Amino acid sequence: MTPPVALVTGTSSGIGAAICRSLLDAGFRVHGFDRAPTKLNDDRFHPVAVELDDMAALRKAMAGIAQVDVLVHAAGFMRVAALGEGDMQAAAAMWAVHVAAAMALAEHFAPGMQAGGRIVLIGSRTAAGAAGRSAYAASKAALTGLARSWAKELAPRGITVNIIAPGATDTPMLADPQRGHVPPQRPPIGRFIMPEEVAALATFLISPAAAAITGQTILICGGASL
Repeated sequence: MTPPVALVTGTSSGIGAAICRSLLDAGFRVHGFDRAPTKLNDDRFHPVAVELDDMAALRKAMAGIAQVDVLVHAAGFMRVAALGEGDMQAAAAMWAVHVAAAMALAEHFAPGMQAGGRIVLIGSRTAAGAAGRSAYAASKAALTGLARSWAKELAPRGITVNIIAPGATDTPMLADPQRGHVPPQRPPIGRFIMPEEVAALATFLISPAAAAITGQTILICGGASL
């Protein structure tokens, strides 16, 4: 039996890497799109070096893949600024990676997906709004419009589309000095979310057991939304 095929973005570290490992454990072949080298060493993993904000490069990378059963867009980054101090170039870059790349990937691969196909977008709890993070929040909030629209369109074909919106997650992004000087707040459970917890939910949403879940945004916030 031919193993199912997934495409995951942001596989060099953090949530994307954890999802990639989980899908490999579940028997998938995985194509990984990332600008940075990926440390995963598995014959079923096929890394592709690509800048997701370079549409020409992204189209070329996608053209090398015939079809996927699962698409997971996990790549992302954060740049912060108070209102009146915003960097429009940084805002455009976040939109390009979080939103435009998601659209390009879905436009290319969704038409060829069969029944049982899955699209999972990694959003953020910050999409609800956060002081000093308006451009990041807006780019993540836009995923809701995409996911719900695609979910309505693809549901008759047996394909689901969902968003996982984590709170502060223990990834290299937390230590990135360019995310701002305000440290992330630990949620009520007393620790940050682990990438493997996000990966476990993603793997469930990709499974046949989640066939009736579509168009949803599911928070993993450790109680921070309470």
